[in-house]
Amino acid sequence: MRVRYDSEADVLRLILRNGAPVDAVEEPGGVIVSYGEDGEPVTVELLNASARGLIESGELNITLQSGRIRAQGPAIQEAI
Repeated sequence: MRVRYDSEADVLRLILRNGAPVDAVEEPGGVIVSYGEDGEPVTVELLNASARGLIESGELNITLQSGRIRAQGPAIQEAI
């Protein structure tokens, strides 16, 4: 899984797997789920990420299972 943050659009994107999305559904609350040809999710986008408190002052914290990845600074675009 990869995580990308677009500061200009204020969108946090979770890339779940490789593959081009062929369909997308916007869920209530500004969440967009994109699906591949097989009907499985490819990406999840969280709109207005900073307004939701997901991103603060250019800092992105992600916890995956027992590990922790921390990325700081406005230039951070991707964390794995």
